[in-house]
Amino acid sequence: MKIKPLTKEQLIISVDRLTRFKDTETKYLRVFKDIIINNLIEPKLKKQELDNMDYQELTELAESVINSSFPDKNDDLLINQRLYDYENSVFKLNENTKKLLQNRINYKYIIKIMPENIPNNLKWLRTLGDTVPDENTYGFPVRKLLLCEGITEETLLPVFSKICGYDFNKNGVYIISAGGKNQVVKYFYSFADRLKIPVFILLDNDAKSNLEEIKPKLREFDRIHLLKNGEFEDMLPNSLIIKTLNYATQNISLAPIEGLENCPSKVEFLEEFFKHRGLHEFKKAEFAQLVKEKIYDINDISQEIKDIISELTNIQTAC
Repeated sequence: MKIKPLTKEQLIISVDRLTRFKDTETKYLRVFKDIIINNLIEPKLKKQELDNMDYQELTELAESVINSSFPDKNDDLLINQRLYDYENSVFKLNENTKKLLQNRINYKYIIKIMPENIPNNLKWLRTLGDTVPDENTYGFPVRKLLLCEGITEETLLPVFSKICGYDFNKNGVYIISAGGKNQVVKYFYSFADRLKIPVFILLDNDAKSNLEEIKPKLREFDRIHLLKNGEFEDMLPNSLIIKTLNYATQNISLAPIEGLENCPSKVEFLEEFFKHRGLHEFKKAEFAQLVKEKIYDINDISQEIKDIISELTNIQTAC
């Protein structure tokens, strides 16, 4: 075979993609095929040939291309075994997918060339060669999945939860914002068929019909919480919102903030506030980042948010 060695950047990007919280079969096939197409010079294989290739053959070809980039051979497969055990603990794997994981990639060398500024999944990977891996410091291994509708929940729940004494990273809680209630249903139907770990679903109050769609697929260890009123922004204490608005407008001369207490929708209030005060358009993602900066202690957390965190905390995991 004629092989073009992978660059340092290619190696790091490849193992980053392989260790993200993504479907095992999908991510391994994509990474292995990309490496073979880009770095195997002879024989030159077409994508269709790779699509039809046996998984064992594909795995051996990809690992040969990857390992040709290293000066030394590595027979220590501890990291490979731990990655296999982890993926098998999270996802339901068929026999073909297990072949992709039963590879001899030289992770030890790749770890040596990693820079300091890397994603949490790679920080966790770096510990897998240790006698006792540094589990649940960086959010990995993932033990629970929190599935919510929007970016506000994704941004703020980890902060609120840490104040309540439940650190998402240390407890392996992975959070996904689906982008709406209908997308939550689609995500959960997929996860329920593929995951071994519990899923906690958080829905806005207007998602009652979606809740009914989800119920038939709930497994015994999954949990679902429908907000009592409105959407997640409505769960934020008024004092926290006012504190955030004062912070956001500290360099602008504005009239006092009024009417929040009597407004049925805090998002509608914020949209009007930004519109009529000559500010930029209200955007949930940007506002959530501002709120995040002003969360100081337990007084900034509403009772329902505390209840959500308590329910999530009490979900039992297999590991």
